Amino acid sequence: MAGIVVVGAGQAGAALVAKLRTEGYDGPLTLIGEEPVLPYQRPPLSKKYLLGEMPLDRLLLRPAAFYAENAITLRTGARVKAIDVSSRMLLIGDETVAYDQLALTTGTVARQLPEAAGGRLGGVHVVRSLADVDRMAPAFQPGARALIVGGGYIGLEAAAVAAKLGLQVTLIETAERILQRVAARETADYFRRLHHAHGVEICEGTGLTALIGDHAVSGARLSDGREIAVDLVIAGIGVTPATGLAAAAGLALDNGIAVDGFGRTSDPHVWAAGDCASFPWRGGRIRLESVQNAIDQAESVACNMLGAGTAYDPKPWFWSDQYDVKLQIAGLNSGYDRVVVRPGGRAGAVSHWYYAGARLLAVDAMNDPRAYMTGKRLIEAGVSPDPAAVADADLKAMLV
Repeated sequence: MAGIVVVGAGQAGAALVAKLRTEGYDGPLTLIGEEPVLPYQRPPLSKKYLLGEMPLDRLLLRPAAFYAENAITLRTGARVKAIDVSSRMLLIGDETVAYDQLALTTGTVARQLPEAAGGRLGGVHVVRSLADVDRMAPAFQPGARALIVGGGYIGLEAAAVAAKLGLQVTLIETAERILQRVAARETADYFRRLHHAHGVEICEGTGLTALIGDHAVSGARLSDGREIAVDLVIAGIGVTPATGLAAAAGLALDNGIAVDGFGRTSDPHVWAAGDCASFPWRGGRIRLESVQNAIDQAESVACNMLGAGTAYDPKPWFWSDQYDVKLQIAGLNSGYDRVVVRPGGRAGAVSHWYYAGARLLAVDAMNDPRAYMTGKRLIEAGVSPDPAAVADADLKAMLV
């Protein structure tokens, strides 16, 4: 019996194999990962781990003993070269591995700065893997000049860590403002003020023309005509779903590996979950990049691989940590036409409530966990408080 094979040993892959065992699957089970380490958490990499506040062992999702005790064959440092769906075989180096069912939890790949613009110079980094962060950590020295390219959450979190470690930080964003694709102007304004207060220079409407240096980066030319000296560069310009294996195997793609509501791909023996998978939702198709979705969708797929037949219905939530601010996001704000600002109960706490007409879509809560939890419960229940009153309404009363 070939059993179940899971390719991609991140949050989704680790959750999927664990769920298979807790749901009673007792057949052969293999988890394959490219990185030469046990599956680990990614969010703390660029925050607590880089700050030196979290050691490597605390990054691990499970200790090594977990995989042995649950008869999970864990293959780290193994790159799958190809999938042959007709024979249900994987190629790893010169070795073939058979499967009865296959799950792809391959995640995403960080976008790189163009090579023509100096993106391959020494000192130019992305933040995606443990190896990425280990490579950049020695450069995080007080007084070093850091250029962050990209004003989304990845870039802003990197800027916050660099500033906390005493670096001189410049962040550039080609769009009109930071967080333009993902958050309202009110949320962008909040975080711009926060970063300015910590000495970060934010340049909006400013792109990167080229990086300067022979072998290592020493400067950057910006689209506003300036040339600045830099010691390191972090590209926070987003990620793309890791679909190479799926595409080569002939699986259907649609902003990721396309799956049905149960997590099955266009091949009946292949499934996908997590950041790499796009799935039907509310009459459209979405792909979510979050720890919560990686775990929840992977567990849903595990159950469906065993015959549950239950469609995945996500309840999206996200978070971001910057300095002493915890941003918690409930829902998806796509299509909003109004934002209501609700002051929090303590200094610096505030929440932004996104509406499409009279319907509540999402809430951004900055250091305001009560507003976040209230908004999350309302959204999940399909209840929308009056937008004209939400700024002053009692949170408990909203839930009645």
